[in-house]
Amino acid sequence: MSTPKYVERFARLPAIFERLQRHPDGLSLETLAADFDVTVEALREELLAFYTADIGGRWLLTRPEVLEFLGPDGGTEDPGTAGVVRIVAEVPADIGVEYVDAGELGLAYTAALALLETEPDNEELSGAIDVLTETMFGPSAAADAPPAVQSWNRLLPTLRGALDDRRAVRINYSRAWHPGVTDREIEPYQLVQTRRGWEVDAGPVDDEGRLRTFLLSNIRSAEVLERTFTLPDDVAERLAEQRATTRVRVLLPQSARWVADFYAEQVTLVEDDEQDVVVDLDLLPPVERRVGRLLLAAGPLATVLAPADLDSAGVVLAEELMVHHSTTPAPDAEV
Repeated sequence: MSTPKYVERFARLPAIFERLQRHPDGLSLETLAADFDVTVEALREELLAFYTADIGGRWLLTRPEVLEFLGPDGGTEDPGTAGVVRIVAEVPADIGVEYVDAGELGLAYTAALALLETEPDNEELSGAIDVLTETMFGPSAAADAPPAVQSWNRLLPTLRGALDDRRAVRINYSRAWHPGVTDREIEPYQLVQTRRGWEVDAGPVDDEGRLRTFLLSNIRSAEVLERTFTLPDDVAERLAEQRATTRVRVLLPQSARWVADFYAEQVTLVEDDEQDVVVDLDLLPPVERRVGRLLLAAGPLATVLAPADLDSAGVVLAEELMVHHSTTPAPDAEV
């Protein structure tokens, strides 16, 4: 496998910056180029790519101002002709346009794909994704990239259109928290991307004033209906209430740390050692069932520290699952 373009362009800069940090008055490009066995022109090109990078905008990535280019008299000079470069600030971990940390580039790429799922015909956005792909992996990668809209999100444009047009949708849905498949007629009020994928918060409001949330990955089919709906006057408050979280503190073995990221909207580290980690998790409702699944996935060493009454959620859920899956349906029963 050839070295990705991102790695090739990133590899030399940390060493160059380390060298410059030992010389606060700066070094000539000739000296640096000789030290790293490259031409002055190649070194200048890489430094300029870093120095002139503009990676802000919608991705919110930043290039630190850490370099200064000098002339023979010690004054600042055009970077394209200057003979000396020096460090003017401490170099952070994330350093530049094609030198941005790979993890941060990955976040930008993921955010772009998520937006493209809602705007599949956005050619400008698709082009930006190609640029990010080429930046990380080289020119040929963009042409070979997989389709952005995955099969489990295939209904996202349908629901996006229904939301925009205020039209009801009939869905066939595999329930997330209880066994079974159900047919429902929903009014999509909001689409949200979470750690679990895309979700739709939908009405109509039930008798207790609550909305429902559906995982797009669990929607088997969706039919946009002619019936239109009107958003409730207090829809913003209802949506905020639907997304309100409860904080639960849990102890997890290090091997199950991933479970926290999967089930929680936000994870706050409390304690960390070689064997265990204690984290505060902000969980959406239904909190007890979500905690139950988290505990089952994390294994017997996982413990709820607060609130204490949720520590039995895993046992309760396990018993329910055992009863459900051990029940033999009658001959004519619907499975």
